[in-house]
Amino acid sequence: MELVRVISHNTHKRLVTCLQGHIGTDAEKRHKKLPLTALSQAMQDGGSQLGEESFIGKMMEVCGEAENKLASELMQHEVQIEKDILDPLNQLAEVNIPNILKQRRQLAKLVLDYDSARARWLQATKSIISGTNTQALTAKADSLKEEMDEAMNKMELCKVVRLGVSVIVFIASIIQFTMASYPYLLCFQLLEAQADYHRKSLSVLESVLPTIQAQQDSWTEKPAFGTGLDEHLKRSGREIALPIEACVMMLLETGMKEEGLFRIAAGASKLKKLKAALDCSTSQLEEFYSDPHAVAGALKSYLRELPEPLMTYQLYDEWIQASNVPDPDKRLQALWLVCDQLPKNNKANFRYLVKFLAKLAQESELNKMTPSNIAIVLGPNLLWAKTEGSLAEMAAATSVHVVTIIEPIIQHADWFFPEDVDSSNKLMDHNPRRGSTLTRKQHASPAFQPPLPPVEAAGTAGGQPVAELLLQQPTSAGTEACQPSLALGMAALVAAQQLLAQHTEELR
Repeated sequence: MELVRVISHNTHKRLVTCLQGHIGTDAEKRHKKLPLTALSQAMQDGGSQLGEESFIGKMMEVCGEAENKLASELMQHEVQIEKDILDPLNQLAEVNIPNILKQRRQLAKLVLDYDSARARWLQATKSIISGTNTQALTAKADSLKEEMDEAMNKMELCKVVRLGVSVIVFIASIIQFTMASYPYLLCFQLLEAQADYHRKSLSVLESVLPTIQAQQDSWTEKPAFGTGLDEHLKRSGREIALPIEACVMMLLETGMKEEGLFRIAAGASKLKKLKAALDCSTSQLEEFYSDPHAVAGALKSYLRELPEPLMTYQLYDEWIQASNVPDPDKRLQALWLVCDQLPKNNKANFRYLVKFLAKLAQESELNKMTPSNIAIVLGPNLLWAKTEGSLAEMAAATSVHVVTIIEPIIQHADWFFPEDVDSSNKLMDHNPRRGSTLTRKQHASPAFQPPLPPVEAAGTAGGQPVAELLLQQPTSAGTEACQPSLALGMAALVAAQQLLAQHTEELR
């Protein structure tokens, strides 16, 4: 019984230290003193200060409410543990067993008193037999006999009444303790209570997580870097990705004549700060106008961090196949056909970027960035294979093909994209130093006009890819086919463009 008392006492002591509330207080006071309640209050106060119009503020309020619900579950769990586990343990260790041990000690004393009285009585009876003063000895023996009987009565009373009642109470308390709520042992009762608490807490979290996810999905101000192009455009209501348009805007103003643009690495801290500013959709970009290399680095980072390259995984094989066409004229035609298959958003952003790169290449005498150099440094960020490995490894494996794809597209930007950029997605001329207004102006593209794709090349024949048809067709123009056709009259150009539009519609 002493061992049971010690174990019960130690278990009670350790279990108390596991509770976060104050033992013995009412539920409301216990709830206020919980660390989770303090956390909840701090988050809700912070959310109120930030305001519901702030995404962080809204999330702080929602999470604060969830923490408050978790605090309520914890409070109810601890109240149950105190009532069903701690109080019975304390009663067992500090009341029931000590009372039984006390009765046992008292019984032992009464047994000794009885044994002493009986020994004296036996000695008196022997003295009567051998003694001469029989009357006096008999009186003494009778007195000792009464003392012995009284000691025996006390002993029996302690055995039968006191100890018996204590044992019955003890047994009843054990039965009540282990069987009142669950017909199992104490340890299982504790574990079951903990399991129930965690189930309820999980239910609270599962109910609030969809709300948080919905708030996150509905919030428009999300990072652009590392987010899919379609998702970013849909969320922001834009046609051109913000990092692409903002970087082009700044480079058009201060970077067109910067030598080694896109080739010279920018400072890491400046680049990181610019990317963070673009992720926050801020218009405060004045400090970055003076560092075009950081702007160019941010544009490269955005293209490189897209989950899928701007020129898409789906068309990767067709891009490579088109770049392998030996005849320059047919190669341009094959590239045009693949370009025309780009998804709408990808094509719009690719066109916007190519128009800018063509404009940049016009200043190659100053910036040293010819179409070939631009294709070398920027091409691997526009197209790479969907294979395992790092982006650097994938870009290295694709770079040779990418250069042969990107360079002619930049060279013949106005042929690949004859529509006026100013009519849909214009290049931005935004100068925060003149006010944060967004205006647009047209930038002239190279006037070079290579031959239009022949009608026979549009679509497929007999299920063969377009590039294969181009490989099979005889080349009549030779290496001069990529030069401007001065004999092409205006009527022929209009007719060819109508045929081109018709076959483009068929491809779609």
